[in-house]
Amino acid sequence: MLSDQELLRYSRQILLPQIDVDGQLRLKQSRALIVGLGGLGSPVALYLAAAGVGELHLADFDSVDLTNLQRQVLHDTPSVGQSKVDSALARLAALNPEVVLHPLRGALDADSLAAAVAAVDLVLDCSDNFATREAVNAACVAAGRPLVSGAAIRLEGQLSVFDPRSEDSPCYHCLYGHGSEAELTCSEAGVVGPLVGLVGSLQALEALKLLAGFGEPLVGRLLLVDALTSRFRELRVRRDPQCPVCGVRHGQ
Repeated sequence: MLSDQELLRYSRQILLPQIDVDGQLRLKQSRALIVGLGGLGSPVALYLAAAGVGELHLADFDSVDLTNLQRQVLHDTPSVGQSKVDSALARLAALNPEVVLHPLRGALDADSLAAAVAAVDLVLDCSDNFATREAVNAACVAAGRPLVSGAAIRLEGQLSVFDPRSEDSPCYHCLYGHGSEAELTCSEAGVVGPLVGLVGSLQALEALKLLAGFGEPLVGRLLLVDALTSRFRELRVRRDPQCPVCGVRHGQ
């Protein structure tokens, strides 16, 4: 049940017929893992906490740096030098004390990542390197958990949803293969702050749709964002039946 305080707090989204009280209850009973509390993870964590997702599991091994503050709006100047997880815990608890927060401060190895993914209903990949994305994808496929994946660099962003519960859904590996660690990071190539805010906000929206059960998630679709021209493009993405990651799960 929702308390009177919760009904008031979430009243504006409960007014939406696509969510209503039942959808809000589903959000309250949901658990989400956020991998990375930087530029993408900041709006993801803030919006999911504000929306009333019952449990947020927060994973990041890094600390807050002054150069982060241009885009990582979850953190502030006094938190420079602090663990990003600890900074996030303070901010999110102040935003919504109704949400249960689980800190995951260290780097996740294969076993701890598998356990973290199995403990939640949905995973949001807000990391900034292919190795982590590949590992998170493999763990989500193995556990049958939907993955909301976002990326942003320079003035370009990407977003998709991979749902191993669906026979037709590709996984991250179907789309990107092994990727390339030669790709530049934000610290090397730069990024404009509102772009990661935009992509992260869209990730949060996709997560709410999946958890509350409304709308059409971005499964089988890749959304491309061009911040320079303010244009969006959508590409269809098919599952690779020979994929070494999700092909095994589907018996191929």
